[in-house]
Amino acid sequence: MSSAPQSRYRRKEILRGIFAVCLIIVGISHFVRPEQYARIVPPPFPPFASVYISGVFEILGGIGLMIPFVSVAAAWGLISLFIAVFPANIYMTLHNIKIDGIPQNQALYWARLPLQAVLIAWAYWYTRNPETQAGSDLIPNSFPEAKTH
Repeated sequence: MSSAPQSRYRRKEILRGIFAVCLIIVGISHFVRPEQYARIVPPPFPPFASVYISGVFEILGGIGLMIPFVSVAAAWGLISLFIAVFPANIYMTLHNIKIDGIPQNQALYWARLPLQAVLIAWAYWYTRNPETQAGSDLIPNSFPEAKTH
């Protein structure tokens, strides 16, 4: 592997670790301070159940990103999760709901909405070329279509 692709590969793997750790921490925070998240769950959904379920899936997604055998499935699951929780972000913005640790500023709330697209794109990155990720060579018969090229 030449220097430029190796550098990109290393950067991608470092960002995978950062993303995974952040997801796990945020997922844990769903259990430590569930009332913070329950405030932004739109009325048709059960607030605390929604918070706990999304927290579990954030933790599992973060762990899954680090396991080569399941990382692609974990990334797709995270994309689904980010889409599923987007209504809560919209609800928070439209109703100007204060969350501890986030400055209550309507302009900031609106600016925060596109962050969901960034998270989706970040997760999507880990669905691409799974045969090149760290540890994929340890999985027997992994990605046979990629190895024939």
